[in-house]
Amino acid sequence: MKVLIQRVKKARLYINEIFKGEIGKGLVVFVGIKKNDTEDKIDYFVKKILSLRIFEDENGKMNYSVVEIKGEIMIVPQFTLYGDCLKGNRPDFTNAEEPKIARLFFEKFVEKMKKSNIKIVEGKFGAKMLVEIVNDGPCTLILEK
Repeated sequence: MKVLIQRVKKARLYINEIFKGEIGKGLVVFVGIKKNDTEDKIDYFVKKILSLRIFEDENGKMNYSVVEIKGEIMIVPQFTLYGDCLKGNRPDFTNAEEPKIARLFFEKFVEKMKKSNIKIVEGKFGAKMLVEIVNDGPCTLILEK
């Protein structure tokens, strides 16, 4: 499993050209599921994302989590995180999990994130999405396990 996290001032999500939702200060989390990932990784990533101290305190030091600042989270499925571009000019997605299994993983991930009582805006697995992001920093992190 791999997630790309962007600290944002705001973000908007459109699914199939229809406005789905928006968040203010918080995180946009892109989620990729790798073949043979296990469900225990979901709990690890949820805990890690909610605990990451990547929001600045009054001294400009990254000292607060999204929970502590009462931020919001947008979660977007993105199988392209497992695109391998080392050979040729077209990404190879053979490391990405099959859609049927990956969709279930993504839904479980979102369900567990929603238990945090933080506003969550979620993308739709397999849909064409447009994500408008105002990256804060910029601050972008990749977590993989």
